[in-house]
Amino acid sequence: MSEKYPPTTAVALHYDGDNAPTVTAKGSGEVAEQIIALAREHGIPLQENATLSELLSRLDLGTEIPPDLYLAVAEVIAFAYLLSGKRPADK
Repeated sequence: MSEKYPPTTAVALHYDGDNAPTVTAKGSGEVAEQIIALAREHGIPLQENATLSELLSRLDLGTEIPPDLYLAVAEVIAFAYLLSGKRPADK
């Protein structure tokens, strides 16, 4: 995240490995900054994608992401796994 130009929108997703990811937090301005600060505090990987954030911010809290966003969100989840050194559980 660029400290010089903070994001105007932030969206947090929860993915349990079984169901589609859900929107758990979203906001703009100061709320976005708080979401990002909490993620950093808890070691949650962050990825900047203004277009995806804007699309996800249109969803209601608790809503699963729609199928047309699966690929974009899968790339974010793969990025988060890569950064954290984790691998999805084998089923």
